[in-house]
Amino acid sequence: MTDDAYLFLATDPAAPLGVPLPVVGDLECLETSAVRAWLDAQGASAGSREVRVLPPEETGFIPEGAERLPVPLTEEELERVRRAGAPDAVARIEAELLDYRDRAEGRDELLRKALAAGVPRHRVVELTGLDPATVAEYGLSSS
Repeated sequence: MTDDAYLFLATDPAAPLGVPLPVVGDLECLETSAVRAWLDAQGASAGSREVRVLPPEETGFIPEGAERLPVPLTEEELERVRRAGAPDAVARIEAELLDYRDRAEGRDELLRKALAAGVPRHRVVELTGLDPATVAEYGLSSS
């Protein structure tokens, strides 16, 4: 796993891997000379559906040989990328987990519901702000 997200050029625009940049919206990195040069070299634009972005934890899925570029994202941008790339059911549960940060009522039920919906344990930890050991104490040790 890397700390950088990656832009990559999807060879099959219909493939579900990554999030097309137009779906995510403006990213600060798109204004850098490195990203502009990479886009020019690919003959692509930021508005192209072939140009995709993946969060750091998913960059291992980029196909071998695909044109790619590591890019730093702000926390807010990274959350937008993750939510845009998540299935609707997971995105809804993740929104509930974000809302949870400020309340404890119904925590156990919400955590079980999130894991049952397929939200990985590390995302539960990130979205709720809970310590991983605390999540594990509640028997939620699946990844």
